[in-house]
Amino acid sequence: MSKLGNPKKKKPPAHTKATKQDWLIAARTILIDQGIERVKVLTLAETLEVSRSSFYWYFKDREELLEALLSHWQETNTAAILDQSSIPASNIFEAITNLFECWVDEDFYDPRFDFAIREWSRRSPTVRTAVDQADEKRVQAIAAMFESHDYVPGDAFTRARVLYFMQIGYYAIELGETPETRMLYIGRYLENFSGQKPSDSEIKTAVERLKIRSGITS
Repeated sequence: MSKLGNPKKKKPPAHTKATKQDWLIAARTILIDQGIERVKVLTLAETLEVSRSSFYWYFKDREELLEALLSHWQETNTAAILDQSSIPASNIFEAITNLFECWVDEDFYDPRFDFAIREWSRRSPTVRTAVDQADEKRVQAIAAMFESHDYVPGDAFTRARVLYFMQIGYYAIELGETPETRMLYIGRYLENFSGQKPSDSEIKTAVERLKIRSGITS
C-alpha cells in the first residue's frame, strides 16, 4: 500500500482549507456511513466544502486515496491489537485485560471502521486479501501473548482464535450490550479465555481498568 503523501509533490497553498488528514478522515466517515461506492472525490469535496481540485494536492487519483484509507485502517485497528497484545504483563489476566482495552475504547479500535472495510472486501479481491492478512496477524499476535505466559503453541493459537473471533462475532451481531453490563462478565471472560481462575483482586483490577478506559464513572 502507498504511504500517505508524496514527497515529490509541491506543498499546497497556505490558504488551502482541507488538509490531507481532512480528506482521509472524510473518506473514512463516508466509508463507514455510506459504503465504498460513495467514497468519491466530488462527495468528499462537498462534505469538506472545498473544490475538487484541492484533492489533487494530496492524491494522484481516487485509487491512491483508497490505498491510503486501507493503510489507515491497518495502522489504527490492526496496529491497536498488535500493540496491546505485546504489552508486558505480570500474568495472563493482565495481558488479556490489555487486549480488552482495544474493545472498550474506540480510540484504540473502531469496530464500525473494521466492518466497513470487511464490507468493502466483498467487492475487492485486493481488500479481501488485506483483511485476511490482518486477521492472521491479529490472531498470531494474540497467540504470542498467550505463549509469553507459558501456553504451549497449539493451545495458545486456539485460545487466540476463540478470543479474537468471538469479539468479531460480538460486533457482527450488534448485540447492543451496555458497557456496564459487559463489566459484569469480565471475571468469567478472564477465566474462560485463560483456562485459569482469577482471584477476586485480579478481577477487580481488570474491571477498574476497563471502566476507566470505557469512561464509566460509577
